[in-house]
Amino acid sequence: MTTRLSALEIVERSDTGLVRAQNEDSVFSDAKHGLAILADGMGGYNAGEVASRMATTLLASGLKSAFATTAAHSIDSSTGQPFGVRCLVEQIEAANSAIYRASGKVERFGGMGTTVVASVFCDDQVIVAHVGDSRLYRLRGGELVALTRDHSLLQEQIDSGLISAEEARYSMNRNLVTRAVGVDAEVDVEIHLYPVSPGDIYLLCSDGLYDMVDGDDIRRALLTLGDDLDVLASHLVQLANDNGGEDNVSVVLVKVLREFPATAAGWSRFWSWHV
Repeated sequence: MTTRLSALEIVERSDTGLVRAQNEDSVFSDAKHGLAILADGMGGYNAGEVASRMATTLLASGLKSAFATTAAHSIDSSTGQPFGVRCLVEQIEAANSAIYRASGKVERFGGMGTTVVASVFCDDQVIVAHVGDSRLYRLRGGELVALTRDHSLLQEQIDSGLISAEEARYSMNRNLVTRAVGVDAEVDVEIHLYPVSPGDIYLLCSDGLYDMVDGDDIRRALLTLGDDLDVLASHLVQLANDNGGEDNVSVVLVKVLREFPATAAGWSRFWSWHV
């Protein structure tokens, strides 16, 4: 799906891959509200699919409802930060509670959970929240940077110096996350704010992409195909499948086309696109 407005262009893709029987990834995007969300589910039977779908659905609904009355960029008097920061944390916590309760009520959903990476674009910045090992990258000036840090056993081993980043590519522990949404009664959400610039491309992706395609190839694809996000999204999925397609692969691409400061007039125009 592609959405293009004056400030943001967003494209999403989700593919089962070549090995898995079903797609346990879920994606959501809404340029009208500056939202991009990706979840990668886990659990037996179809529980992973249920968890990821619950996460994206509940998070999208909760965020849109909250931002309908209070702008994401508005400063929260209790924290001194944009309202979107507190809202993202609270909505992920609410999704966590809902998934955890469902897991306890339905036997076949027992132990289900999901990663989440979510972004809110507002006032020339992006608010990024994540739990687990789904990632958000930014391409700016030819440089590809990961704006999230995996909550995983593998990342902890890299941070402690037990293994190198190159050795991590071949580790058997690649898919062991240390945080997930829905597996415990409470969840620890990591959240950051970053300024955005026209020309930036943001990539939300599941491990089905970055486990199959190395960073240089992802960067090269964004550089060469960034003018056509539809083609770029399809190409990234194809690269993962060409390299084995061992997992579901999902991407959400967000391109910043121009500045969108939250001046009184500018914010009014931004929200006028949504009605």
